[in-house]
Amino acid sequence: MTTVAQQIEAALSAALSPDHLAVIDDSHLHAGHAGARPGGESHFTVEITAAAFTGRSRVARHRLVNTALADLLAGPVHALVIKAKAPGE
Repeated sequence: MTTVAQQIEAALSAALSPDHLAVIDDSHLHAGHAGARPGGESHFTVEITAAAFTGRSRVARHRLVNTALADLLAGPVHALVIKAKAPGE
């Protein structure tokens, strides 16, 4: 069985070929809150460094990530913190 974190990692790796990628499940910090699923895996932080972000604004970088994760954002992912950098930043 593939976890949501693994699905996020696979989708971002395929779409953006990152130099660095960390997917952190923050769901335990939101237990009992709106959008929190009983089994967790609903709130995540993504730290990603990719050449695709070079010369792009923070909004444009977030759009690239959100596009790559559209299916997951429409389903199991309730909240996503994005820390997107270009190489060398």
